[in-house]
Amino acid sequence: MFARFWASRRGNFAVATAVAMVPLMLAVAGSVNVIGTSGDAAQLQNSLDAAGLAIGTKYQASMSASDVQQLGQTFFAANMSTADTQEYSGSVAAFQAGASGDPGAYFISLSSSISRPSFVPGMPAWPATRSASVKIKPGAQACVLALDPHAGSAVSLQGSTNVAMSGCVIAANSDAADAVNRGGSAIVSAGCVSTVGGTQGLTPPSATLSCGAAQENQYASFDPLADVVPPPYTLCLPVPNGKTITLSPGTYCDKTLSGKITLDPGTYIMRNVTIKPGGNGSLSGQGVTIFLMENSQLYINANEQVNLSPPTSGPYAGITIYQAHGNTQALTLNGGSGSVVSGFIYAPDAAIAYAGNSDMNAQGSCLRLVGDTVTMTGSSAVKSDCSAELGNRAVYAGRMITLAK
Repeated sequence: MFARFWASRRGNFAVATAVAMVPLMLAVAGSVNVIGTSGDAAQLQNSLDAAGLAIGTKYQASMSASDVQQLGQTFFAANMSTADTQEYSGSVAAFQAGASGDPGAYFISLSSSISRPSFVPGMPAWPATRSASVKIKPGAQACVLALDPHAGSAVSLQGSTNVAMSGCVIAANSDAADAVNRGGSAIVSAGCVSTVGGTQGLTPPSATLSCGAAQENQYASFDPLADVVPPPYTLCLPVPNGKTITLSPGTYCDKTLSGKITLDPGTYIMRNVTIKPGGNGSLSGQGVTIFLMENSQLYINANEQVNLSPPTSGPYAGITIYQAHGNTQALTLNGGSGSVVSGFIYAPDAAIAYAGNSDMNAQGSCLRLVGDTVTMTGSSAVKSDCSAELGNRAVYAGRMITLAK
C-alpha cells in the first residue's frame, strides 16, 4: 500500500518536474541562441568595419559599382574567415558594398547578415543583420598632383626651377622611393609634399615646407576631375587660312593649328588636332576650355606665348585644358616671356611638362597641374586660394578615413 503511494508520488513528481523543465530548457536554448547570435553579430560588425576602412584606402571615384563590391567582398571574406569560413560563408554571400558622394567627401556603405540555426531542432533560425559606413574626406589643398601609381620622379622639379606654392601641397600617388624628386639647383617652397612613396632632395635650404618635412607613405589622392564628362562631338568646323586666326567654340578635326591663335570664350573639342604655334607664334583665350580628344596634342615651346584662362561658371568652370583619358600624348607648356596660364591643366594618362620663367606667373596664378606625371623646369608662383577663379573646383592631397556613425 505504502509502496504504491510512494510510487504514485514519485510519478507525480516526475510529471511535475518534466513539465517544469520545458520552460527551463526553452530559456536555456534561448540564452544559447542569444549569446551565439550576439557573438555572430559582433564578428559581423567588426568585419564590416574593417572592410570599410580597407576600401577607404584604395577607393577611387573612377571605380565601378562592381569594382567596389568585389574589393569590399575580398576584404570582408578575409576578416570573416579568421573566425570560421564554413560558419560564416552565408555572410560573405550576403555582403553588399557601394559608394556615393563627391570629391568633397565620399561614403562607403556596407551590409551583411548571418542566420544561426536554433539550438532547439525545428525552431526558426536566429538572424542578425549589421551595416557600416565609412567617410573618406580629402586632405589639404594641392596645386600639383601626379596620378601614376608607380612612376619614379612622378613629380620632378629640376634645373633652375624656383617654384613657390605658399599654402599649397605638391602630391604624388606613386609608391616609388623618389615619387617627388627635386634635383639640380631647383628651389621649392610649398605648404607641404605628400606622396604614397618617398621623396628625394626635399631638404633645406633647397626645399622649404610649411609642414616641416615631406609626408611620405600617405594614402593616394583623389583624381579631382574624375567625374567630368567631355561634351559630345559636333560637326567639324573649318579652320581659317593664314598665320593669324581666330576660332569660335566648337569641334575641330584632323588639323595642325599654328601661328597666332586666338580662341573666343567657350568650349573647344579637338579631335586628332595638334596645337603647335611654332616660332614666335601664340595661343590665347580667356574663359576657354580646350578638350584634347583622341590623339590631340598641345605643344607650346619656349619662344611662343601662351595666355589662357578658364571659365568661372558653367559645367567646365575652372578647367582650361582637359586631355581625355586614354590620350597619352605629352602635354607641353613652355611659354615664353609674358605668358600666363591659369586653371586646371589636366592630362590623367599623359606626362605634363611645364616651364615657367620670371615673367610667367610672376605674381602667382590660379594654376593646377594634374597629370600622369608632372615635370616643372622653370620658375613660377602658384596661388592656393582660388575658389572663385576655379569655379569652386579643387584638388587635394591624401585622404582621411573614418567610420561614420
